[in-house]
Amino acid sequence: MAEKNGKGGHGPRCVALVGPQGGGKTSLLESMLWITGAITRKGTHAQSTVGDASAEARERMMSVEVTAATTNYLGDHFSFLDCPGSIEFQQETLNALSGVDAAVVVTEPDPTKVALLQPLLKRLSDLGVPHFLFVNKIDKAQGQLRDLLSALQSVSSRPLVLRQVPIWKDGIVSGFVDLALERAFIYREHAASEVVAIPSEMADREHEARYQMLEKLADYDDHLMEELLSDIEPPRDEVFADLSRELADGLIVPVLIGSAEKDNGVRRLLKALRHEAPDVLRAAKRQGLEAGGDDPVVQIVKTFHAAGGKMSLVRVLRGILKDGATLARSDGSEERASGIFSMLGDKATKVPGAGAGDLVAIGRLDKAQTGDTLASPRAVKALKRPEVLPPVYKLAIKAANRNDDVKLSSAISKMREEDPGVGFEQIAETHESVLMGQGEVHLKTALARIERKFGLKLASHPPHVGYRETIRKPTEQRGRHKKQSGGHGQFGDVVLQIKPLPRGGGFEFLDQISGGVVPRQFIPSVEKGIRDYLHKGPLGFPVVDVSVALTDGSSHSVDSSDAAFQMAAKIGMSEGMANCSPVLLEPIMAVSAHTPAEHTARINQIITGKRGQLLGFDGREGWPGWDTVQAHIPESELQTFIIELRSATQGAATFTYKFDHLAELTGKLADNAIASRAQAAAAA
Repeated sequence: MAEKNGKGGHGPRCVALVGPQGGGKTSLLESMLWITGAITRKGTHAQSTVGDASAEARERMMSVEVTAATTNYLGDHFSFLDCPGSIEFQQETLNALSGVDAAVVVTEPDPTKVALLQPLLKRLSDLGVPHFLFVNKIDKAQGQLRDLLSALQSVSSRPLVLRQVPIWKDGIVSGFVDLALERAFIYREHAASEVVAIPSEMADREHEARYQMLEKLADYDDHLMEELLSDIEPPRDEVFADLSRELADGLIVPVLIGSAEKDNGVRRLLKALRHEAPDVLRAAKRQGLEAGGDDPVVQIVKTFHAAGGKMSLVRVLRGILKDGATLARSDGSEERASGIFSMLGDKATKVPGAGAGDLVAIGRLDKAQTGDTLASPRAVKALKRPEVLPPVYKLAIKAANRNDDVKLSSAISKMREEDPGVGFEQIAETHESVLMGQGEVHLKTALARIERKFGLKLASHPPHVGYRETIRKPTEQRGRHKKQSGGHGQFGDVVLQIKPLPRGGGFEFLDQISGGVVPRQFIPSVEKGIRDYLHKGPLGFPVVDVSVALTDGSSHSVDSSDAAFQMAAKIGMSEGMANCSPVLLEPIMAVSAHTPAEHTARINQIITGKRGQLLGFDGREGWPGWDTVQAHIPESELQTFIIELRSATQGAATFTYKFDHLAELTGKLADNAIASRAQAAAAA
């Protein structure tokens, strides 16, 4: 693999391409690979590009997973990670960011869309990932770049440093002036830009913009500040050194412009990455890894299942990795690297080994998972794992053919290895298998991947709501079970006092037997029979907040048994509960909805439209210009909540939730819930 070289000076670099959907990240990757000679012709979007090679990506014409590609530029080795732009696949991006040296945030020249950048820019800053902003599609810009920059600055906690100003001709950006080089470039479609003299009419604008750039750099360099105050022109090498250092330290965000579709401005971006992006030592330190040593340390950023088996995409953070090396996890388990591969989209090329900074795939690490740290047994240490996002959308799934249930379980396990953002749980109460994720498209894509890779036909539907039922009034009921069928019969007789408990009281069993009318050895059986009944009350749901006292009964010296008293208790509960005015309870969730402040009023309307109770709102801590709305919302209303939130906020808003309490539900909504559960039970 690539070695360090004196000219570039940094060794292999790994760069993530991130940004909102539609910004042109995959087109930028394609342009970079074509310019650097990794591919001989550029593919068309969602058909033959290196990124978006999966069937799911091409069907939806959008990135749905991270794509890796390696290339060389002017003697330096680069690995790029093309990350999905949709917020529904942001877990993929978070996994990829853990080991990169820098990120390029790709955005359109549209100020109305900048709100989508804030969550991403904040995560990059919080993670300490140095990042550039690349304003793509600059040839389609309608307004002034300075207005766009102002809008972008409002969503970035780091100062934006404009590196290039556009040259306009007939209302279209035809080139740019590089403020660090003090040179002008005219775009040539699908070719290197032409160096020209700075247009005379731009001299004042170039001087003003360059001085603003230097002022921002001088905020973190006293020597440069002294030069500016003394009207001394700083040497070019000093300017580039400041750009590189302040980027690596997370003090600034350089802004460049171009058009990936026409290969304009991409070479200047590559050169900025080559000279200014920090090396792997910074990424390793950010992950908590000490420098030094030849023992390999790698972190898995992506898992995928190819025709040859499981593959783990890893960043080598330290040392030398050789084929056949023994790698240990932090729990002490060991696996053997079975093949090392350089990746270009879905094409893998075997290589003999990899060094610090390289991004490679390792074959057949069967136990290893995305986020794991692997190292030589004497150097193993768990590094920081990517954040796992809480789910906001659920789907209950099942195999169309019941004979495929075992096959489905294995398929889900492998799919979750590829996408740790998908959660899974088995709901015993409803006998449902439930997938959880970041939205409808996210889970539908996961299901499509299962069907394609494992040949399974699946059915899905919204999960059943965790309704409960309780009672409003007490009753006393005798339960009597008597059966004679030759030999020993069955006899159990109990008297139960059934009473409601306060909300949240759960279940209470009281033994109030006196005189031994129910022998002591059968009292636990009575309680068991009662508990068994409570799994499904008269309305068809689990019963809560009920007190049952055993007050009387009778027994038979020969025919009484544990089973007979369990049955007597169930009969007493079944007959008695119907007389206690049973009522349905629905789960109410405590919801925190996070939204840009300009959309707060609309979010409040959505919440109240979902039978929600607004509790108030406040500024979201650490998020300038954002609010957090607190509310109580019924669980039954949450299934489409994330869809409506994103629709109202251009995809920016999200929410978290947790169970808060149960509340009575009556009328048509209750009738519908009861009928739906009865229908589901009949179909099971």
